[in-house]
Amino acid sequence: MLFIHRDVSKYILKATRSFPSIILTGPRRSGKTFLLKKLFPKAKYFLLEDPNVVSLLRSDPRGFLDDLTGPVIIDEIQNFPELLNYIRALIDAKPSKNGQWLMTGSQEAPLMKGVSESMAGRAAIFQLYPFSSHENSKVSFLKGGFPEVIKKPSIKDIWFRSYIQTYLERDVRSIIAVKDLVTFRKFLSILASRCGQMLNKTDIAAPLGISVATLSQWLGVLESTGQIIIVPPFYENFGKRLVKSPKVYFLDSGLLCHLLEIHNDKMLLESSFKGAIFEGFVAAEIVKNQINNGKRKEIYYFRDEQGLEVDFLVPRADSCLALCEVKSSKTIWPQDVVSMKKLSKGIKSRPVKCFIVTPCTTQLPHLHSVDILSFDQVRTLTE
Repeated sequence: MLFIHRDVSKYILKATRSFPSIILTGPRRSGKTFLLKKLFPKAKYFLLEDPNVVSLLRSDPRGFLDDLTGPVIIDEIQNFPELLNYIRALIDAKPSKNGQWLMTGSQEAPLMKGVSESMAGRAAIFQLYPFSSHENSKVSFLKGGFPEVIKKPSIKDIWFRSYIQTYLERDVRSIIAVKDLVTFRKFLSILASRCGQMLNKTDIAAPLGISVATLSQWLGVLESTGQIIIVPPFYENFGKRLVKSPKVYFLDSGLLCHLLEIHNDKMLLESSFKGAIFEGFVAAEIVKNQINNGKRKEIYYFRDEQGLEVDFLVPRADSCLALCEVKSSKTIWPQDVVSMKKLSKGIKSRPVKCFIVTPCTTQLPHLHSVDILSFDQVRTLTE
């Protein structure tokens, strides 16, 4: 497969000069293993789903590791989290030897528990999501950004169907005891239809016949495995009653379109979900660019009980707060910036910049003090 540069690469390479180990997490099939192999071509590689490797580790983990000379890539470390204790001991024996242990994991929450207990201060942790539009110009609403779909878009429907099945069978069942995978699959479809809406757990749980507690657990699994983005409301003392429910988006628009049974451009243009899909795409681009550039995920929305709403609020590197309205229409009207203008006047703690993101930036009216961006310029919001 042709190697396409990933923005996080320079931060990984920099970290190997200061940390003994690297842990790269993210959704399955986002390219974690491929990236590490390309960045460290001389590293030995071990997959912790290989029966022979697992057998050797279970019989003599210390002996197996003692025989290795770094650097070493250990793939899917969450399948053998107790191995982190042995790696920690080897690191502590040679604390000045950096960049020797390169690990990947697809289940962030269980993996992070092991890291916090075993590898604190010894590992630099990164996330790798599917391609952003900045990394690959072939990323689109329908295809999303998974490398294999980008490479072979003609098989995207088969790929997404298989991905969902594999994800349900492997990741979900390995984290929580889902008794009814059919119901969980229905949950994914219902959640897709609520993309961009404020999260009402009771409204989603009721038609599935599950409790709100179970639904919360399922949402936690999707978030921890990099499938969805939970966007919390922005809190600041505005002297108003603010809505407190978060919004939910899918990280990959291609997967979202598949769940909504949108398979081509015509269906997308005619879909009532078009606006929500575009809004979710922008949310994902913001998060990807933050993570890819060594920042933490930080994205909010605003809505008060009087109906004042702004799609996204994003802290920028220049200490400003970006207010962003997302419009799937190519025509922008002055009234589209009214909410941002009202909100910006109430924010006293930091400077504010206003943006509108649209599918196209041509032939748009001039809007004073508002920058208009196309979807492939979203990274500007975080700079």
